[in-house]
Amino acid sequence: MFPLMGMFKTITVILLVGLVAWAYQAIQPLPPKICGAPGGPPVTAPRIQLKDGRYLAYKEHGVPKDEAKYKVVFVHGFYTCRHDASFFLPEKTAEELGIYLVSFDRAGFGESTPNPKRTLKSTALDIEELADQLGLGSKFYVLGFSMGGQVVWTCLKYIPHRLAGATLVAPVVNYWWPGFPRNVSKEAYNQQLLRDQLAVGIAHYFPWLTYWWNTQKWLASSAIVKNPDIFNTADKQLFPMLAERRKDYLEYITQQGEYHSLHSDLKIGFGKWEFDPMDLENPFPNNEASVHLWHGDDDLLVPVTLQRYVAGKHPWVNYHELKGAGHLLYYEGVPDAILKAALLGEK
Repeated sequence: MFPLMGMFKTITVILLVGLVAWAYQAIQPLPPKICGAPGGPPVTAPRIQLKDGRYLAYKEHGVPKDEAKYKVVFVHGFYTCRHDASFFLPEKTAEELGIYLVSFDRAGFGESTPNPKRTLKSTALDIEELADQLGLGSKFYVLGFSMGGQVVWTCLKYIPHRLAGATLVAPVVNYWWPGFPRNVSKEAYNQQLLRDQLAVGIAHYFPWLTYWWNTQKWLASSAIVKNPDIFNTADKQLFPMLAERRKDYLEYITQQGEYHSLHSDLKIGFGKWEFDPMDLENPFPNNEASVHLWHGDDDLLVPVTLQRYVAGKHPWVNYHELKGAGHLLYYEGVPDAILKAALLGEK
């Protein structure tokens, strides 16, 4: 009897050790498939090499740079890439106003090298270095959409001296920014689907679990599994057009690995920030530049209540709220209005 009991104890220990080993392996992300490296995707885009050795892929839009009156750096959102800038730059508007716009794949997306040391500040510095290497001059405009809009806050924090103006379009909001009253952030947080409450909570409190969590299709963020329930009726009307225009590069977006692009976005976007955007002071006290924030009042992905609160903290932010609009502010006429407000000061 006693020998048998000892054997069961041994088996139990072995099983526990095996379970721990399996769990450890399960939460370890796969290494990235780096563009241009052996076994990685090919390099097809023009790229610059950054000071730390990483590469940044970019794409130029609009009028030739040397003929441009306005030079704009576009920052793409979640599950998008440099190609998606075209939705915000109608060809006619670019020619009419003389706009040169450069978009780039953020670290880990498309053909830009993943950044294992990525921080809030690093993307802002990538933008500054891109502008310098492309010769955009001492000042340039930044325009960011969704998660890219969130990046614009970091530009206002870390490189305001380089900005001719800044525009945030439906920027993602971090529910844990200290400036939010608890009841305001809690109410907005609870408006999310349950799976999204859990996914962003994991990214904030247990970032080491983000990879495993978001590789489980029944747990992953709605934005990763492309759940249409996070978009309103107006957004869904754009789906056929988006599907047609994005079909040739959709798989390209995460070709180096979802952990090094999408999961990294979640950890940075919803992690603990080293500054609170609501504490920022006016970076342009002499009105030498302007800041614009655009949001739909029916955005099911980023609650408008939080955006109103953030904008209300900053009288120097020109807040534009679009009635009936959701998250995808590509609706006809909206990109024109966004550009003309940023570049010409039109209301």
